[in-house]
Amino acid sequence: MATIKQFQVTFDCAEPRRVAEFWCGALGYVIPPPPEGFTTWDDYDRTLSPEHRGSAACVDPTGVGPRLFFQRVPEGKVVKNRVHLDVRAGTGLVGEERLAALEAECARLIPLGAVRGRLLLADDDYESCLNMQDVEGNEFCLD
Repeated sequence: MATIKQFQVTFDCAEPRRVAEFWCGALGYVIPPPPEGFTTWDDYDRTLSPEHRGSAACVDPTGVGPRLFFQRVPEGKVVKNRVHLDVRAGTGLVGEERLAALEAECARLIPLGAVRGRLLLADDDYESCLNMQDVEGNEFCLD
């Protein structure tokens, strides 16, 4: 029998703090306090080698959701994500009620820097969902 393990989702990005702030706003997550012995994350960053500086994280304040980690990489995003987050904005809703919930969440996220993608309407197998992108173009779905 497998043991359940905690996990984090890691994003490669150009501006880790900017992407972390977006996801904090999108999910209601928070930036955790800096490691013990440091007053700020900037203080901690100064102790790291240059290639490791500037990373960021955000956590679910309830402790239920996974930690998100954002690390700086030199190359930009080139192709579609192989993994993406589904933001559960319409759980349990169907039809027009679900579409209204997806549209309302989309309207909330756009001022945070999200970009609206394509609306996929319900079919025989799946409920409606809305494709979007975060501030660096990482795809995610409102579903």
